[in-house]
Amino acid sequence: MSERRGRNGGRRAAGALLAGLLLASGCAAHDDGAAPDATVRAVRATLDRRAAAVLDHDTDAYLATTDPEATGLRTAQRRELANLADIPLGSWTYRLRDVTARGADRATADVELRYRIKGYDAAPVAADRVFDLRRDRADGRWYVVGDRADGDGARQLWQQGDVRVVPGKHSLVLGVGRTEQELRAIARTADRAVPAVSDAWPERWAGRVVMLVPRTVEDMAGLLGSSAADYRGIAAVTTGQTGGAGRTPADRVIVNPQAYGTLGTFGQRIVLTHETAHVATRTRTSAATPTWLSEGFADWAAYRSEDRTAAQIAPDLANAVRRGDPPAELPTDEDFGFAGDPARLARAYEGGWAACELIADHWGEKKLFAFYRAVGGHPGRDGAVEQAMHEVLDTTPQDFTALWREQLRSRLG
Repeated sequence: MSERRGRNGGRRAAGALLAGLLLASGCAAHDDGAAPDATVRAVRATLDRRAAAVLDHDTDAYLATTDPEATGLRTAQRRELANLADIPLGSWTYRLRDVTARGADRATADVELRYRIKGYDAAPVAADRVFDLRRDRADGRWYVVGDRADGDGARQLWQQGDVRVVPGKHSLVLGVGRTEQELRAIARTADRAVPAVSDAWPERWAGRVVMLVPRTVEDMAGLLGSSAADYRGIAAVTTGQTGGAGRTPADRVIVNPQAYGTLGTFGQRIVLTHETAHVATRTRTSAATPTWLSEGFADWAAYRSEDRTAAQIAPDLANAVRRGDPPAELPTDEDFGFAGDPARLARAYEGGWAACELIADHWGEKKLFAFYRAVGGHPGRDGAVEQAMHEVLDTTPQDFTALWREQLRSRLG
């Protein structure tokens, strides 16, 4: 399961795409159709040969794991392997989670693809796949006859075309159907965003980002397993797994080239700095973190070193305050919905920024960091903000909201 958060791309960033837990170990057995151990071992061997061929960019070895009679699949997979050629892969593995027998010579395997980009990913990206396989009675081997996405149906970038790779100082930009000039401009902006976020977030993080730039917004939605209508005004989103101890799967910032391209240099910088802040804070963000805090902090980090007034940062909220209609409460998670009123969405992001700005201004930046960590470290949503406000800020949600509303009136009125 996944949760998507975003904002209108006309001014700045989309929010995080916070993926749910993906990992499972071992190979589970079903009461009906459970594959024999010998089949499981043989299927695993086929997938291991397939993974080694990807790392070696060995087309013949890769296609040797595909059914010789599946001509359409072989053509598509030859193309996919070629599309991957320039990506500096550090690892590529298939974790076999379940094999279901479909008679004596057919099987379906639920697999987790895990891959890592060398020099950028401290931990792998994970994607659920389903393989259909056939056993050849002549040689006894199992061959792939079908390879498809599981779950939300998200595609991979290399399934959309030849991937162009542009490295930056702190970034790696992967694009399909985009010019090298476009990708280099994104890399330069990302290279500026990374140190800005490192200045705004005190904890160590990877200090580098990987950005995907598909050909169209439809292709962007395909990478997210969603509808293009959800992302037409969204300049970028971040994917990743929140919370948890140890290493978490690597984040990807996915850029919508149409919406991003309408922004000026300043707007593009804010977008990518906002998204990079999500990457940096990922391990401290959890289901306990309200959207106003995760999105507000990302905006706060993006605007922190910029010479902009509060009214310039929060124009929609300023308009609401000036017409005598300020918000009564902090933004709810529902206020950040893609399909809602764009003005409501803008006010939600601006309200989250104003709340984080209030904490940094009134209590200090160290307290803001401590508050973010305390909320994200709570075992669940219930009571997380209340406890962190009490323990870190020595206040209550009611008093904080009253102070926040007073700040809106004084700075935006």
